[in-house]
Amino acid sequence: MRRELGEEDPNTLTAMLDLAEITFNQGRLIATRKLEEAVVAGRSRLLGENHPDTLKAMRKLGVTLGAQGEFVAARELQQRVVEEMRALWGDEDRETLRAVNNLAGTLSAAGNLAQAESLLQETIAVSCRVLGDQHPDTLIAMGNLAAVLWQAGNEEGAYALQYQVVELSRAVHGADHSATEVAEATLAMMERTIETWARPL
Repeated sequence: MRRELGEEDPNTLTAMLDLAEITFNQGRLIATRKLEEAVVAGRSRLLGENHPDTLKAMRKLGVTLGAQGEFVAARELQQRVVEEMRALWGDEDRETLRAVNNLAGTLSAAGNLAQAESLLQETIAVSCRVLGDQHPDTLIAMGNLAAVLWQAGNEEGAYALQYQVVELSRAVHGADHSATEVAEATLAMMERTIETWARPL
């Protein structure tokens, strides 16, 4: 496609971003970052830095930077994306909510649990109102909040929320869906840990 259309053709850039998602899922973060940086640069030149397609590519790059442990760079990029998406679409747009969720993930990974919890609480409230409590994006944010609560030492709150995620995921996706299986595995881990703590001497 690069040879036929050129490296900065919109279709080429979209294909590159699709490939970046595949390499990210494979754990090939260096390759993912190179692809996403190229897409961000190309779309910035073609469409402008504040174009929705450019911002979506930036959002993905921010996640990759966080996965590489570059929390400062990831946070700065994700904060910029959140601000621009809020300006374009408002606080209740699905893309804005996803961007806030990603920022919370970076903050959590960097140890800023209070900030992450606050953002996720806000995101879940809006997502439940706009998308519904059974929407996949809402369930992802709820699962992320459960993880943050667990990290922060609020095991009871984390377990209760994760249990809710499992029940809703079963209702939405079914018992055999990968999202349900991941939620159930997380809940089982919590149960094992709690049982160990509660075991008498």
